[in-house]
Amino acid sequence: MAGQQFQYDDSGNTFFYFLTSFVGLIVIPATYYLWPRDQNAEQLRLKSLRRVHGRCLWYRLRHMKSQQSIVPTLKKAALLFGWAIFLFLAYKVSKLDREYQDCNSFFCVGWCWYCSVLTNEEARDNWEKYGNPDGPRVTSFGIALPAWIVDQKNSMLVLLVYGLAFMVILPKPFPFINILINPIITSLFILINTTQLFMHFMYKTPTMNMKRLVMVLTAAFEFDPRSNKEAIIRPTDNIEVPQLIRELGNINVKKKEPPFCYPYSLKARVLLLTHLARMDVSENIEEDQRFVMKKCPALLQEMINVGCQLTMMATSRGGLRAPRLTSIENCMKLSQMVVQGLQEAKSPLLQLPHFEEEHLRYCISKKYKVRTLQDLVSLKDSDRRNMLRFLGEEKYDEVMAVLGSIPYINMETKLQVLDDEDSNNVTAGSIVTVTVTLRRKRMSVSSIFQGDAKNKKVWQNKNKGAKKAAKSKKKKLTKKKPVTQQQAKGDKAKHPNGNVAGNDVASASKMEEDDLSDKGSESDEAEGNKDSPSERDEESDKQSDTEVDEIAGDDEEEWEALQQSIQRRERALLETKSKVTHPVYSLYFPEEKQEWWWLYIADRKEQTLVSMPNHVCTLKDTEEVELKFPAPSKTGNYQYSVILRSDSFMGLDQIKPLKLEVHEAKAMMDNHPQWDIPETEEEEDDQEDSDGIEESEEDEEDND
Repeated sequence: MAGQQFQYDDSGNTFFYFLTSFVGLIVIPATYYLWPRDQNAEQLRLKSLRRVHGRCLWYRLRHMKSQQSIVPTLKKAALLFGWAIFLFLAYKVSKLDREYQDCNSFFCVGWCWYCSVLTNEEARDNWEKYGNPDGPRVTSFGIALPAWIVDQKNSMLVLLVYGLAFMVILPKPFPFINILINPIITSLFILINTTQLFMHFMYKTPTMNMKRLVMVLTAAFEFDPRSNKEAIIRPTDNIEVPQLIRELGNINVKKKEPPFCYPYSLKARVLLLTHLARMDVSENIEEDQRFVMKKCPALLQEMINVGCQLTMMATSRGGLRAPRLTSIENCMKLSQMVVQGLQEAKSPLLQLPHFEEEHLRYCISKKYKVRTLQDLVSLKDSDRRNMLRFLGEEKYDEVMAVLGSIPYINMETKLQVLDDEDSNNVTAGSIVTVTVTLRRKRMSVSSIFQGDAKNKKVWQNKNKGAKKAAKSKKKKLTKKKPVTQQQAKGDKAKHPNGNVAGNDVASASKMEEDDLSDKGSESDEAEGNKDSPSERDEESDKQSDTEVDEIAGDDEEEWEALQQSIQRRERALLETKSKVTHPVYSLYFPEEKQEWWWLYIADRKEQTLVSMPNHVCTLKDTEEVELKFPAPSKTGNYQYSVILRSDSFMGLDQIKPLKLEVHEAKAMMDNHPQWDIPETEEEEDDQEDSDGIEESEEDEEDND
């Protein structure tokens, strides 16, 4: 009876096929992801950024690392060694001898297999059925692995090699594999325990001030050495951390609430506060401080996501406490503070180079009143140079270069109900779409703010002109008032000779009647001179056709707008935009940061989110973002705000009012007009059916 037999490659020939494939699966993608990019291109990029970002901490660290690092050389050597092994195995495979075994013994002797002289009927039947004259035999399967791999003595060694290859080597070049293997990491590489911690405290404290927010942020498990091997607790922390606490002052050290009282949380909180205060620390503490600062932006984004999730849960389920708008906005403000290394109450002018606390008195004086970056840009060149006289010529040019690189966003909004026939009519419960167009410009001195100020003056002048015209109209209307019958009677009563006054009024009324009769006769003559009734009907038909064409044109425009919005959404889903926008000027942040923004709609009176914050990470020049939210269930006028906040700069936030007028929803139609079939059509169909039946009966009679 036939069976199965597995044979391993004792000679090791076919094993080279397996080994070559395995090495190729590692070497080819590792080369794509790990091969060092052109160092000259990176050097040229850093050189182009030196004029603006030369003083930034991240720039100095990147420049120093690119000059001293030997990691690119080691990567190249390791990858070249891997390619050498792969090419050697491929050469070895190409030289292997291929063995072929022919089971047709009849062809071996040079005779045909069907000759009856050489075989009998049974052998022929076995050949036809099984391909072998002797009948069925054992099926042999060859496995391209040497026998020592499946040997029980080597099982632990083989498992160790497999674990090292698939759990350590392969996940390194591919971060997404690390996410699949390690399920406790979220999409932002945040530990699940940290997300649960944020959710607990944001639900527990819906209104979270900045001090409480710093405590919750620094309690993240990313700073705990038991959860993250990158976090370090040094023996010198027992000396240096208490010293920094004394210098900082009141940071609520005695609080016994876990995990705020844990050593890792206290250390991270001290490092964050010293960074915001721009305090000098030792080298060991500075290294740990950089590690904490690099983690903070992603952690704050996760905290915002948690706040949005709690808000949606409270809106859909009810009975839950949603975080207040101030809590979510404090997370955004803290992100700006971390990137710029500034405390909340500090002036945004301190983001510029060479600006210190003692220099601010020149800016906020009564003569200039410069408190923001926008105020500084809008000054005249002579006034600005005179105000910044404490800077030398070189430092002044550097400040102007940095100021010119800071972004200025022009924001335009458009409110629509895309899924409704009347897209401009907002009904109760409808889905409202606010399309926000963001255009990024540089905060240049000459074009932006001065142009805005000019436009503002023109707008104000236009308003003044309109008001003057309205007043003059009112005066004219008051001067020329129509004479009423009561006024005429009063004049008659006051006239010294009543008969004369009465005769004047009567003659005036008679003249008016004559004029009316003359006009009536003229209109009759005009009607008589008009075309025939058929021509008048044609003119009315033409007029109705033009109205229909106008309505059809409006419908086509709405349809085109709807199609364009659908195409934009499809393109946004399909295309993957780069998150590399523009490097942020940040003097004290240890890592290169890109310009990103938060865009959302809020009800500032009720302190609630209307639409979830959209993290805009692809705004290079122009970006169009759609914010959707359900309209209120009650009719009336609502005042919302479209808010744009930077996650990197302080003082660039924008708030634009959004007025929403909600009308009653349209009643559902029981019988839609498209299903109304005219009676004439039904009668014609019945007539056709009856005619067909009569014709068929006549045909039958003829056949009979």
